Amino acid sequence: MTTRLIRTAEELQALPGRGRRAVVMTMGALHEGHATLIRTAREAAGPEGQVVVTVFVNPLQFGAGEDLDRYPRTLDADMVVAREAGADLVLAPAVDEVYPGGEPQVRVTAGPMGERLEGASRPGHFDGMLTVVAKLLHLTRPDVALFGQKDAQQLALIRRMVRDLNFPVEILGVPTVRERDNLALSSRNRYLSEADRATALALSRALFAAQAEAPRGASAVRQAAQGVLKEAAGLQPPLQLDYVALVDPADFIEVPDDHTGEAVLAVAAKVGTTRLIDNLPLTLGATTLGATR
Repeated sequence: MTTRLIRTAEELQALPGRGRRAVVMTMGALHEGHATLIRTAREAAGPEGQVVVTVFVNPLQFGAGEDLDRYPRTLDADMVVAREAGADLVLAPAVDEVYPGGEPQVRVTAGPMGERLEGASRPGHFDGMLTVVAKLLHLTRPDVALFGQKDAQQLALIRRMVRDLNFPVEILGVPTVRERDNLALSSRNRYLSEADRATALALSRALFAAQAEAPRGASAVRQAAQGVLKEAAGLQPPLQLDYVALVDPADFIEVPDDHTGEAVLAVAAKVGTTRLIDNLPLTLGATTLGATR
């Protein structure tokens, strides 16, 4: 299969129509998590459809002191991953293609949900993310766009934007892809030393320990996760916890202790200089009895 590289939306729109279009938006440095998204997009588009992968490191998503300059740019390798996973096209636009005339004065605002958890730790991040997603939806005009559950708050905000602003697109979430040791796949994992990685595994351990307690309710889930994370604070290097939160998946507000039903357990921490996030959807209460990990 041949995967074509294009640089502008004009090139994309000049191509002949091919049925259902599925889009996977990335910032590059593609790994197996992205490949899973692309393969799922291939299924969603169907054999006669078209899969477009966007590769764009969005400057609006990076705050002061964050890693925009060192964020990996690996387009040649990304093309290989995209081709092997079944993409028809890779759209890798320049900054002035996405933001003609410089940074946009009018932006999408994430609202109250965008100020919680990741939004509190990274002010303005979600405004920048939603702005570029909105622009790429306009530029690519997909029937369906796919995003990973690993960025659960991002996915929830995109779904809310699409609903609130009447975007004519279906949003599909794809489960988190994990490495053999259960570390969630991330482009930032390449920054971890062997010792860093050993500490970072506390994130997934906390999530799965909490999942085992889901039938007992929110309090048991919180205690299980916090116990693992507290131990990890004593490792070398230590896990520097940013937050651990058990939230409603619709608005990312903390659920009360008597909550039953769907929830998301989300965690963020730094290991050395690398900041990592992870989460796990849970069903709290007796409805999960008999469930397996």
